[in-house]
Amino acid sequence: MRIATFNINNIRRRLPNLIDWLRSREPDVVCLQELKCSDREFPAAAIAAEGYSAVWQGERTWNGVAILARGVEPIVTRRSLPGDAADKQSRYIEAAVNGVLVGCLYLPNGNPQPGPKFDYKLAWFERLIAHAATLLEQRVPAILAGDFNVAPTEIDIYPTKSWSNDALVQPASRAAFRRLVEQGWTDALRELHPGERVYTFWHYLRRRWERDAGLRLDHLLLSPALSAGLRDARVDREARGEPGASDHAPVWIELDVKRATRRARR
Repeated sequence: MRIATFNINNIRRRLPNLIDWLRSREPDVVCLQELKCSDREFPAAAIAAEGYSAVWQGERTWNGVAILARGVEPIVTRRSLPGDAADKQSRYIEAAVNGVLVGCLYLPNGNPQPGPKFDYKLAWFERLIAHAATLLEQRVPAILAGDFNVAPTEIDIYPTKSWSNDALVQPASRAAFRRLVEQGWTDALRELHPGERVYTFWHYLRRRWERDAGLRLDHLLLSPALSAGLRDARVDREARGEPGASDHAPVWIELDVKRATRRARR
């Protein structure tokens, strides 16, 4: 199974980019973030024409998440992250696809910091950590995929001090991500590319794409029930260089789900 995450940064504006990438990569499951459209505006028909069923949680102007599945219907299990009924931002959707529980997330950016937006980021992170712990307790084959808005370590950002005050690299943000992973999740991209500078996001400003001045913000975390099936993990960098591209590139993994679940049952 090929599972991908892609911060599309406005799905209506970048629908041609998404369709081209779906045709070239043929992923089985795709987690999308920053739809920037209402539920009614989601281009379900165009996506269905490519062979994908979709579930989504839209939000006009900002946020929005979706899960696409090729040839099957995703079964929605959650449309929001538990822990705060008053939080109406569309940042989490969860669905079962071919025996795998897929959590698609768009973690808050948190800027400017310090301040209310950074406090919201850390509070959202705590809710994610709590929910992730519940998934592990249930021992289900699960994946948390999306834009975590955290560059976990210094190797996950190009050598610079210009981002030092940014919420993406603050010690509290990195500590929260570390606590999440240390529950028992496998950071798939880092697992197969240890010690390598691998980026998934390049800001539009200051020619950062052309200079390869990137950050690794998009992650796929595998539960122990899936980690043994990890076969490949890559970033489709070329998608970031296409005309009209998102400032994020798609990230995908290959999983041998049957092998992973057999080993997990032993």
